[in-house]
Amino acid sequence: MSEKPEFVIEIVPHASYVPDQSDETEDHYVFAYRIAITNRSAVTVQLISRHWIIRDMEGREQEVSGLGVIGEQPVLEPGQSFEYMSGTTLECPVGTMRGSYQMRTTDGTLFDAQIPEFLLSVPRTLH
Repeated sequence: MSEKPEFVIEIVPHASYVPDQSDETEDHYVFAYRIAITNRSAVTVQLISRHWIIRDMEGREQEVSGLGVIGEQPVLEPGQSFEYMSGTTLECPVGTMRGSYQMRTTDGTLFDAQIPEFLLSVPRTLH
């Protein structure tokens, strides 16, 4: 029985509130997020697609899926990193995001890299 190779993809998210694009009187809260992806595996991988689950504090949930990130499907050699910025909106001041990236190795093996859940919060909303 052969062992399944281990693929280690480090994903570090960081979110921030964007007040100048938000309108709190209209329940429109804009958040920017930066994601750093580092290939900690011994093989080259490519990010193929993304799947996000975005949930607000009132229980509304939306799912977003698509090819690549910001129009790219980056290839990461062992030890290489890729960073990008994107954004999302909520109808209330607090929520979370989590998800996964589908990755492919050079030999065609597909696997999912989990994106850890992170908080979207207007400053001073949570104590």
